[in-house]
Amino acid sequence: MALRVDLKPNERIIVGGVSIRNGDRRAALTFETQAKFLREKDIIVESEARTTCEKLYVLLEAIYLTDNPAELENEFVAQANVLMTAAPSMTLYLADIFDKFSRGEYYASLKCGQELIKYERQLLDLIPSESALRTNTSPKSN
Repeated sequence: MALRVDLKPNERIIVGGVSIRNGDRRAALTFETQAKFLREKDIIVESEARTTCEKLYVLLEAIYLTDNPAELENEFVAQANVLMTAAPSMTLYLADIFDKFSRGEYYASLKCGQELIKYERQLLDLIPSESALRTNTSPKSN
């Protein structure tokens, strides 16, 4: 069964390890055979990954796009173990990702990775900003 992907103007897509950018108009691609691809909205570039979970997601992208992911999977497990030790509340997300890619469901593991990033953002939003800390820690007068 063919898969149709509609691209927005100037949208990027990675197909089989090749980065392709659409022109100035909308375009439609039809995949008639199995192909590994990532749309721009699902891509985090390594140089833009700032948080631990975003860096893990970049690793998941590499696992998804490579033909022999065993070494990368081992690296993911090692980094995930460190993260679970530091933030045990992420264990369920990480276990779900691991379960998916150990069954060969690499694209599904990417989607779980996106959920992990959302959760990480929720946790980071709970941490007061540096400026809020400065105003809240000033001595109060009686």
